[in-house]
Amino acid sequence: MRQSNKYSNKISSNITLYEATKSITANRKGINNMPNDEQLGNMKMIAENVFELLRRGLGDNSIYIASFFRCEELNTLIGGASGSQHMAISGAAMDLDVDNSTHLYNYQLFNYIKDHLDYDQILWEFGTDLNPDWVHVSYKKEGNRKEALRVSKKNGKTVYEKYIA
Repeated sequence: MRQSNKYSNKISSNITLYEATKSITANRKGINNMPNDEQLGNMKMIAENVFELLRRGLGDNSIYIASFFRCEELNTLIGGASGSQHMAISGAAMDLDVDNSTHLYNYQLFNYIKDHLDYDQILWEFGTDLNPDWVHVSYKKEGNRKEALRVSKKNGKTVYEKYIA
């Protein structure tokens, strides 16, 4: 009988722990990018309350996770915010993207989450006025702000502005 390990376990019906923790940078630098039990619980929470509902709502399996969990060491190394919810401490965050070969676009992910799901923060990350390069979404057990922002570069600096449809 083959025994499963923590790394191959699913955190939701469509997300494996491997997918949620994979990082080329962590592998290259020898960083152990594994969550503790509390972080894993927060990751499961966003997986069930955002990702799975998004996939069901849009009826599309081409949505993939570009970035999910980052341990503190990895987050620091890549220049992530010190309080990034990608570290799954006070909630959790994931960056979502779609395969360009499908009929689905990132703006549809953004709008579906914004209009139909509970979330703490959703970011239209870069891209154009018509479509973001990817969608960042975070979720907390309690106190979700439903804050929608647009992220862009202005004069070489990253700027966060309230999203206006």
